[in-house]
Amino acid sequence: MNLLLNPLLAASAVANKGLIKPLGKEQLLLVLVELALLLLVARALGEVMRRIQLPPVIGELLAGVLLGPSVFGWILPDLQRHIFPQSQSQSDLLSVVSWLGVLFLLVVTGLETDLNLIVRKGKTALLISLGGIVVPFVTGLGLGWFLPENFLVNPAQRLIFSLFIATAMSISAVPVIAKVLIDLKLLRRDIGQVTLAAGMTDDTLGWILLSVVSGLASSGKFDFPTLLKSIGGAVIFLGFAFTLGRSLMAWTLRWVDDYIGGATASLSALLVLALGAAAFTHTLGIEAALGAFVTGILAGHSPRFSREAGLTLELITSGFLAPIFFAAAGLKVDLLKMLAPETLVIGLIVLAIACFGKFTGAYIGSRIGGLRHWEGIAMGSGMNARGAMEIIVATIGVSLGVLNPQMYSIIVMVAIVTSLMAPPLLRWALSHVSMSEEEVQRLEQEDLASRSFVKRIRRVLMPTQGGPNITLAAQLISYLAHQNPLEVMVFFAKNAENPKQNSVNAVATAVANVVKSSTTEPAITAVEKEFNFPDDTLLQTKVELGNNKADLILQEASRGYDLIIIGATERQRTRGALFSLLVDRVVQEAPCATMVVKSNLLPHQESPNQADNKYQISHILVPTVGNEYSQHAVEVASTIAAQTGAIVTLVNVVHRSQQEFILFEEQTMSSVTDIACQIVSHQAEFGRGLGAIVKTAILTGIPEIEILKFARNRKVDLIILGSSIRTVSGRAFFGHRADAILNKAPCPVAVITPPANSNYG
Repeated sequence: MNLLLNPLLAASAVANKGLIKPLGKEQLLLVLVELALLLLVARALGEVMRRIQLPPVIGELLAGVLLGPSVFGWILPDLQRHIFPQSQSQSDLLSVVSWLGVLFLLVVTGLETDLNLIVRKGKTALLISLGGIVVPFVTGLGLGWFLPENFLVNPAQRLIFSLFIATAMSISAVPVIAKVLIDLKLLRRDIGQVTLAAGMTDDTLGWILLSVVSGLASSGKFDFPTLLKSIGGAVIFLGFAFTLGRSLMAWTLRWVDDYIGGATASLSALLVLALGAAAFTHTLGIEAALGAFVTGILAGHSPRFSREAGLTLELITSGFLAPIFFAAAGLKVDLLKMLAPETLVIGLIVLAIACFGKFTGAYIGSRIGGLRHWEGIAMGSGMNARGAMEIIVATIGVSLGVLNPQMYSIIVMVAIVTSLMAPPLLRWALSHVSMSEEEVQRLEQEDLASRSFVKRIRRVLMPTQGGPNITLAAQLISYLAHQNPLEVMVFFAKNAENPKQNSVNAVATAVANVVKSSTTEPAITAVEKEFNFPDDTLLQTKVELGNNKADLILQEASRGYDLIIIGATERQRTRGALFSLLVDRVVQEAPCATMVVKSNLLPHQESPNQADNKYQISHILVPTVGNEYSQHAVEVASTIAAQTGAIVTLVNVVHRSQQEFILFEEQTMSSVTDIACQIVSHQAEFGRGLGAIVKTAILTGIPEIEILKFARNRKVDLIILGSSIRTVSGRAFFGHRADAILNKAPCPVAVITPPANSNYG
C-alpha cells in the first residue's frame, strides 16, 4: 500500500508546491495607492505646466521627482519608503503599468506620424535628421567612452554603454516640437512642416538604432554576428511591416469594421496588433517599443481605422497611462545624489554635449538641405527637445542593466532641461522666419482643401435596384475616385422570401475596377460595367436580405460612410413625389451627405457612344446662389469636368419682384447684378483651382424657367444642384425650383444634400 501511495503523495506535494498565490492584500493596496498618488500629482503639475505654456510632460516628470527620495523621501522618509517600498515584486507591479504607458504612448505617436509628410519633405528632412543623429551620436559615443567607471554598471561593457549613451543623445521629442508649433500656429508653415518631418524621421531612425543597440545590450557583447542579427531583425521587421504588414493591417481593420463595427472594436484590434508586434520585435532581440511604434504608423494610414478609436486611445494614454509612466520614471531620480560634486559636474557636461551635438547637427543638416540661417537655428532649437522619448530610452536602459541610478538621473535631467529650453528658443528663432510667395499660395490651397467637400469623401455607399439612374451615378462616382482614393460599396437590398429569415451578407472584395463574385445580382453587375476606377480604389459588393429595403440601406449607411449616391428610382413612385418612397426615406434620414441622380434620358440617349458605353459629358451647368450647398455642387462639377474635359457654366439668376423693389428701393437692378457677378466669379476661381474650365452667366427672370431654357439652348449634358433637404408631407423636398428642374430638365440632374439634421451651410 505504501508503495502505491508514495508516488501519489509525491505528485500531490509537487502540485501544491506549484500553486500560484494570488496577489496579496497589502500588495494590492499599495499599488492602488501608488497609482492614485502618482496620477493625481502628475496631472496636477502637468496642468500647471500647460498654464505657463510649457509641455505637460515636464510637470509629470517632476511629480515623480517630488514623490521620490528627492523631496518626499527627504521630508518624510519612513512614509515614502512605506508607500514606495524598495521591493522587487512591488516595483514589478508598477513597472507593468509603466510599460503599458510606454507602448501606448508609442502607438499614439505612430498614429500621428505622417509618412506622406516625410516623403514630401524627404530630402531636407532626411538631411536634417541625419545631421541631428550623426553628430550627437558621435559626440555621445565619445562622452560614453571617457566617463568615469563609477557611472557604468559594468566597466567591461563600456562600448555597449557608450553606444547606448550615443543613442540617447540622438533622440528628439516630436510631441514637444509639435505642441510648440501648434501653439504658435506654425504647424502648416513650410518651416513647421520641415521641422515636424525631420523630427518624425529622427524618431523613426532613432527607434531602429535603439533596437539594434538594445539587441547588443541584451546579448552582453559586441561582435559582428550579434550586430548583424540585431540589424537584420530590424530590417526584416520593417520590410515586412511596410509591405505585407500594411495590407494585413488594412484587411484586419476593414474586416473588423465590416463584421463588428464601432470604435471599441477598432481600438481592440489595434491594441491586439500593437501588443503582438511588440512581442514579435522583442522575440527578434530588438526593442518591443519599435513594434508598437510601427503598428501605430500603419493603423494611422489605414482608411478604415476609426478616428474615434484613435482619440479614445489618446485620451486613455494622456489621461492615465503616460502620466503614470513619466511620474514612475521620476521616482528613480535622486536629486540629492545629483548634487554630489562629481555627479553634478558630469551631469552638466552631459547636458552641454547633448545640446551642442543636437543643435550643431540639425543646423548643419538644415544648411546643406537649403534652409536659411534662422531656419537652421529654429531646427536646432526644436530638435534639441528630448522630452518623452528620452525618458523611454532611459527606462529601457535601466531595464537592460546598462544604466545605473546616477546615469539614469542625469539622462532624465537632460530630458527635462532640453524640453524647457525648446519652446522659448523655437519661438524666438521662428519669429525671424518670413513666408515666401510660394508658401502663401500653398497655405491658401490647403485652406481650400480643408473646406473641401470632395476631399472629405473616403467611403461611398451606392444602393442599387438597377436602371439608368444608378448606372449614370456609377459613371459620376468613377470621376470623383480620381480625386481621392475611395472605398465604394455597391449595395443590393433584397426582400426576404421568409419574413423571419435573418439578414444574410454576401461580401466580395477586390482592388481595382472589377469585382468577381458569383453572388452578385444583375443590378450590381450592370453598375460594375460603368465603373472606371483608378487602381487604388477599393470596390466591394454586398447583398442583404430583410423585410424593409430602406432599413437595410440606412443600417449600412450608419457604418461610417461619407456619401450615399443613389439613383432616383422610378418604381413605386407616389403621386406628387420626386422619387420612390425608398429613395425619399434614405435622403431624409441619411447620416451622411447624399447625391441623388436622375437621368431624364430617353432609351436611345443612355449610351450614345457604343464603343465605351458611357454617357458623354461635355457641358455641366451649376445654378448657384453662393451658399455652401452651391459650393459643394461647384466642387463636384469641377472635379468631374477635370476628368472629362467638360466645360462648367455657373449660373446665377437675378429675380426681384415689384414688391421687393418697393421694400428695398435703395437698391437697383444694377447693384443686385453686381452681387450676382461676385458670387459666380468667386466660385469660378474655386472651380478653376480644381483644374476645370469654368464659365459664368448671369440670367434675369424666374430662376427655374431660365435655368431650364439655358440647359436646352446650350445643350447642357448634366445639371448639378446643391440643396438642403426639407420634409413636406413625409417626402423629400428640395424647394419648388429644384423640384421643377429635377422633373423637367432635358438632361441628367444630380442633387447633393447634407446629412439629415446637419447644421452646416
